Amino acid sequence: MFEIIEDTLIDSIKLLPFLFITYLIMEYIEHKMGEKSKKIIKKSGKFGPIIGSALGIFPQCGFSVSATNLYAGRVITLGTLISVYLATSDEMIPIFISEGTPISVIIKILGLKLIIGIIGGFLVDFIYRFVKNRKGNNEDKEDDGITHICEEEHCHCDESGIFKSAIKHTVNIFLFIILVTFVINILVYVIGEENIANILLNKPIIGPIIAGLIGLIPNCAASVILTNMYLENVISVSSLIAGLLTGAGVGLAVLFKINKGLKENFKIVGILYSIGVIAGIILEFIGIKI
Repeated sequence: MFEIIEDTLIDSIKLLPFLFITYLIMEYIEHKMGEKSKKIIKKSGKFGPIIGSALGIFPQCGFSVSATNLYAGRVITLGTLISVYLATSDEMIPIFISEGTPISVIIKILGLKLIIGIIGGFLVDFIYRFVKNRKGNNEDKEDDGITHICEEEHCHCDESGIFKSAIKHTVNIFLFIILVTFVINILVYVIGEENIANILLNKPIIGPIIAGLIGLIPNCAASVILTNMYLENVISVSSLIAGLLTGAGVGLAVLFKINKGLKENFKIVGILYSIGVIAGIILEFIGIKI
């Protein structure tokens, strides 16, 4: 047990400087692009899924929240919302960078998420037009609650400045990484790496199904858990992508908070989960290697 704790702390502490630098860059990008991104997606029209996916892969504070608010006001289509959810990566990028993961691997994963987000978004919009008439008014609803909700969920849209915000987020994620890494190390020690591999890695359907469920956790926990499981060889890359596709960050929590119609919200979650899991299973059967 002492060795597990020691290894967990040493491995996690090594990540601190890389996490901070990455979050500092992310805060700068958010500061420069946050409002511009919201304006761009508002004007995306029928090209919403393309714009939504492209903006979603960039780590921006509360962008999935912004998209959720815009959808609740029927400013963007359901397909555009789904494309943003599918492309959102949350904490995957800073954890990968801090672990020294090759940039080519990160780009390939983001590229897959981008493509699946675009295809999924257009498919949802196509089916939606033929199956269901849009309900509710089309008036734009203000997204005044974005900052409050974002702060409430401890994401990195802090108005105190990018430096302090980067420190705050680094510490929060660092502590969570320690917890997640410790739990994974305990499981590997108790159950055995080979047994875990037989349960998740060697079963092309089970892995994406479980990873997809983890991805639905409505905060940064999902991407932290999934990324660490992948780095520890607990899940395959296809399962990782399945979980990252369903991981919409705080967006899902906000969806149930502001979008009227509980039944519709559950349908949206179902659509997101189905696309993520199906995509993961397809990638598994194709035998994708990254």
